[in-house]
Amino acid sequence: MITSFSNKSVREVIQLTQKSKVRNRQDVFIVEGTKMFAEAPAERIERVYLAQRAEKELRETYGEKLNRVPCEIVADDVFDKMSDTKTPQGILTLVRQYHYRLEELLAGKPGGTCVDKRTGRAVSIIGDVHKKNRLYLIVEDIQDPGNLGTMFRTGEAVGADGIIMSSHTVDVYNPKTIRSTMGSIYRVPFVYTEDICGTIHILQKNNICIYAADLHGEKEYDAYDYRGASAFLIGNEGNGLRKETAACADKRISIPMEGSVESLNAAVASTVLLYEAYRQKRNG
Repeated sequence: MITSFSNKSVREVIQLTQKSKVRNRQDVFIVEGTKMFAEAPAERIERVYLAQRAEKELRETYGEKLNRVPCEIVADDVFDKMSDTKTPQGILTLVRQYHYRLEELLAGKPGGTCVDKRTGRAVSIIGDVHKKNRLYLIVEDIQDPGNLGTMFRTGEAVGADGIIMSSHTVDVYNPKTIRSTMGSIYRVPFVYTEDICGTIHILQKNNICIYAADLHGEKEYDAYDYRGASAFLIGNEGNGLRKETAACADKRISIPMEGSVESLNAAVASTVLLYEAYRQKRNG
């Protein structure tokens, strides 16, 4: 049992929680709580830490899964120091990071594999090359972890095929982002891009229509047909989309608002747009 605050594993977990460069170097991220542990794919779990006070109850509930992964018990006061939450549930999990490629988001058959020419490894294929009504979310410079996490959660709820993020978007493995995804981080494929306009052009070449959320859009969002392959482009919380980014879109759309409201929260705006596309696709 780990009882010392100076234990190497304790220091490591704290560093992983606080610093993205440490997470990236070790290729893992931290998830906390029973729900996030229960939904984490066992094959991606590197290690689990259990608070001494919660061990018995957790083993009664999750014993089968805990027996399949490396697990350490931690003294309660030390565990509380490791935790990033105010009321820790007594379980903290290290999970291997996900690495998707844009090609995986755009093509292939569900559950299939292809060979990564750079590494020679077999990689999973996301999406379906024959799917006509693909749906994506593209975000530029989103800074709030809660907003990004909510976008992932909404993306899963509407069956989105992936989320594409500019390189200056908040770290998806930030603990606050992870908590906000409520497990969707495990199931929604994503990529970061250094060249968001270049990536938009790739999507357009794949017959995906790009709709930019814009306060001064040409038409309101419900004026368009999203039953074909579509992607919504959402900008930074305070500044919106960069002019050059918005100019890459096929259409600019707005969300009508009453009263004195000037704009919606970025996560809320993405939810409105994604659910309109979902509604149309469901109704054929």
